[in-house]
Amino acid sequence: QQVQVLPQTVLYIADAGTFRGHEECHEQKRARKRNGNETALALEKLLPKRCQVLGLVTPGIVVTPMGSSSNQPQEIEEGEAGFALLFPKIDGVKIHTFHFSKDLKTRVFDESKFAEAGLKNNPDLRVVLLFGYNSWKPGATRFLHQIVNPLNEKSIILAGGQVESFTSLISENTSAQPGDACGVVGLAFSGPQIQSATVLLDQDVADERTAEAAMQRLKAANIPEHNTLGFMFACVGRGYRHYKTKRNMEADAFRKFFPNVPLFGFFGHGEIGCDRIVTGNFVLRECNDIKDDLLHGYTTVMTLVHLGSAK
Repeated sequence: QQVQVLPQTVLYIADAGTFRGHEECHEQKRARKRNGNETALALEKLLPKRCQVLGLVTPGIVVTPMGSSSNQPQEIEEGEAGFALLFPKIDGVKIHTFHFSKDLKTRVFDESKFAEAGLKNNPDLRVVLLFGYNSWKPGATRFLHQIVNPLNEKSIILAGGQVESFTSLISENTSAQPGDACGVVGLAFSGPQIQSATVLLDQDVADERTAEAAMQRLKAANIPEHNTLGFMFACVGRGYRHYKTKRNMEADAFRKFFPNVPLFGFFGHGEIGCDRIVTGNFVLRECNDIKDDLLHGYTTVMTLVHLGSAK
């Protein structure tokens, strides 16, 4: 008896080389660069019709092969790589994709769009993974602030980073971003059973000892490790260059403290996140009125997302 679990939400991330890989055109005896949209459409055809899909292209990839805890997570800074996370229907958990693009005409972001995306008036909102695209465009950073600031609440984990582009966002029937726009796409996780924690590894974290100390802080959050995913959003300026030619430092440190949690993520152009814990009782470190700074460069954000105890 086969049990098939259909995905309801899919997040896939690949580096640009994988996404626009080469196809041989024998007639002209030259390689033609595949269009990223063609790859995206081919991938989407494999998925159920009503599946929400978010696809991202990033400079580098962090992946645990086959998502199996018996495999070491790998930081793949060069070379082709990618992964897809397929989320089935999970009791008590809602996952929404969302997309906000910068309107060239208006300077003020219409916050009613937050409610439509389940990011406002939603007491069960626990985790928002946010990805900015075309971050080099004029006004992109300001726009990202307009999205991040209203969500910067102690009861919500925010994590993510700046990607090169997004290729899929099926829930909107927009196959890909308009070339000149900038904006934010993401996944919102809602449900009372979700627990999450995140730590920021700043520029001072530059050797094994300091990387492991950051993982110890994450471990101290006491997030259950079954039914949990790890996400790593790192700056392209980190990795082996930052750790003086030692490769896979942060993924190895994560694995040491979380041997059974698969780790996924990317190397990007800026990071979103801070030190924050959201567990069942929502007790955090002393809350003052100062909002956490969420936008960074040359850092790594490590996040745990626990989706509740599996039945």
